[in-house]
This record gives sequence, structure tokens and C-alpha cells, in this order.
Amino acid sequence: MGICVSTVVGTDRSAQQVPLNNPEMEEPPEEIIKQKNEVVLQQPSRTKDFDADDNPLPAAGLPFRGCTNNEGKIRKTLCKSTHKKTHMHIPLIFVVILTLVLSVLSVTDLEWEDRISINRGFSLFFYGLVFFTVLYYALNNLLLRTTSGQRFMKTYKLTVADVYDINNKQVSAVQALFCCITGMTSCTYSCTRDMLRTSHYISEAYAWFGAAYFFYDIWSMYKVHNVKILQVSMNGDVKRSGVKFFSYLQTHAIIVGHHIFIGGFGFLVITYLRGGLGDCFFGFVYLMEASTPFVSLRGILSKIGMKSSNLYVINGLVMLTTFFVCRVAMFPCVIYLYARSIDLDYISAIHSLPNGCKISILILLLPQIYWFLLMVKGASQVLKGKVTKKKTLKNVH
Repeated sequence: MGICVSTVVGTDRSAQQVPLNNPEMEEPPEEIIKQKNEVVLQQPSRTKDFDADDNPLPAAGLPFRGCTNNEGKIRKTLCKSTHKKTHMHIPLIFVVILTLVLSVLSVTDLEWEDRISINRGFSLFFYGLVFFTVLYYALNNLLLRTTSGQRFMKTYKLTVADVYDINNKQVSAVQALFCCITGMTSCTYSCTRDMLRTSHYISEAYAWFGAAYFFYDIWSMYKVHNVKILQVSMNGDVKRSGVKFFSYLQTHAIIVGHHIFIGGFGFLVITYLRGGLGDCFFGFVYLMEASTPFVSLRGILSKIGMKSSNLYVINGLVMLTTFFVCRVAMFPCVIYLYARSIDLDYISAIHSLPNGCKISILILLLPQIYWFLLMVKGASQVLKGKVTKKKTLKNVH
């Protein structure tokens, strides 16, 4: 009823019921005046959906300001697209849960050390692609097209690009959680048996499912980048201000190449090239993602303006610790376990590794050390800033 009433008022359809060009009717009858007044009195609050001129309020970028004609085509485009499909989060969440359940059911008939067939693998890849993509859409819908999401955006002054970026980080954290579950399962099963030859099917199963994430993430990063361009080009042509997908791939070749390498070559190593060996060690590789949720949370806290909060500092310290343990210290520990399994000393065990394995370890380890040093530098600056701020406040008081 409320929607119908607001529509009538917004388009002033009550005037359509009384022909204005009727010469026999100088003034509307009292009954129609009364009905129109009642409709106006019943009009719901328009601060949630419309401004004073009945323009739809944008769900992102310009919350609660309205989209007027002089604010450019981009804002109106964002507003219209926001209100095309509302409250879609429930069916989207249902699809997310359904694909996850189907993925689990597709491997329940396997023995612990079975291999994943190609047909089963492609099914898992498809489920993964649907899962991550629809999860991203569901999170966007929750923030952009619900009352609580609008309130959250207004409170923290978020734009559409902020919302897209935050939800990209949330999906990344979910993927990292799945990696950790896979890694813990592989390590618990394979490392307690024959470290070199024992394998658990979950390693290959999630390699298929998780490979889809890297291809989804290329598309998701493109969406984040594109909406930033749209919002910056407020006075540009809507049709020309966006970035084409293939243009984005060309201008962001490094990060796209990284995703294709991890999602493609990394997938092949885990599923085929390793020949079923070293499942315990690949379990530790999966556990490298343990720091990702804290990295994502750090970015989200920064977006919502909480860089000066204690939560931001605590999360940063946890992120730093987790990153060091799971991405730097992990490599020497794995080599130590390998040395014990073949009954050699540490140095001899390193020499016994194939050259390709040594090169792979260096390729993985050196960037982690570099990023860890950058994190230490950033964390020290944050802590120094907090100490300086406290001293300043004490001097003031």
C-alpha cells in the first residue's frame, strides 16, 4: 500500500483522474479534494527512497542526496541501476549455500586418498565460480539495496567503489578460510603418515574449486576499478567513461598475470605435476593464506575510517604475527620436517631437493620476506603515531 501511495504522489496521478481541460469544471469536487488530501497525508517518509523532488536516492556514492538533473549522467545511472533489483540478497544467499553444499556432496563418496577425476574437477570448478561470484553479488546487494546497508553506508560515508572494494576483500577472506581448512586437513592427515607419498583428496578437490576464485577475482577487481572511474568522471559520457574489460586486462597486466599464474600453474602443480607426492607440504602452502583475513580486515577498517582505532592496531599486530609464522617461518619448518622424514641433517636435506623445488621455494619465500619488512615498517609507524598522539594529549591536559 505504501509503495502504491508513493507512486501516486510522485507522479501526481490524482490529477489524471480529473480532466484539466474540462470547461464545465472550474474547481475540483470536494470529494476529490478530500481524497487527494488523504493520499498526501498517507504518504510515507521519503527520506529512505526519494528526495523532495521524487528523485530516487542513490544506494551508493552519494547516499541520501538524491539524483537531480544537474548532478550528471553518472549519478543518475548509479541510482537507476541500484533500484532495478531490490532485496535480491535472499535468493543470492540461497544460491551461495546451495553451490557449497553441492561441492561437498560431490566428494563425499571418495576414499581419503582417492584422486579427483577430470569430470568431477570441472564440476568443482563450476561450483567455485558460481559460489564466489554470487557471494560477491549478495554482499553488494546487502549494502547497496537494503535499509541497514544504506544506514551503514551513510554512517561511514561510503561510495559505491568503497562498497565494491570492501566486498571484494570479504570474499577474499572467505577464500582464505577455505584454504586454511584444506591446509589443516592435509597436514593433519598426510604429515602424520608418509610425508612424501600420502595424499588426501581435499588438496586436489579444493585446487579445482579454488582455482575459480582467481578468475572471479580478476572480474571483481575490474568491477571495483570501473566504478571508481565512473564516479571520478562525474561530468563525462556514461557510455564512454567506463573501462572496457579487455582494456583493464592490458593496463593491469601484472596483477592479472599473477592471478592467472596462481590459478593456472599453481592448480596444475597441485593436481597433476606433483604426481601425487608431497601432499603434506602443499598443506602448508594452503596455510599461507591464514594471514589474508587480517589483511582484508585491515583494508576494510581503513575504508570505514578506523585507522586510528585500537582495533586497527590489534588487527595489524595479529596480521604481522600470522604473516611471519605462515609465510616466512613456515618454509624452514617444512624443510626441517622433510629432513626428519628422510633421516638427513638440515643442510643435506636442502641439497637433496631437486633444483626445481629449490627455485620454487625461493620464488615463494623472497616476496614474503619483502612484504613482511614492509608490514613491519608500516606497523612501527602506526605505533609511533599512537605514542606521539598520547603524549600530545597528556601535554594538552
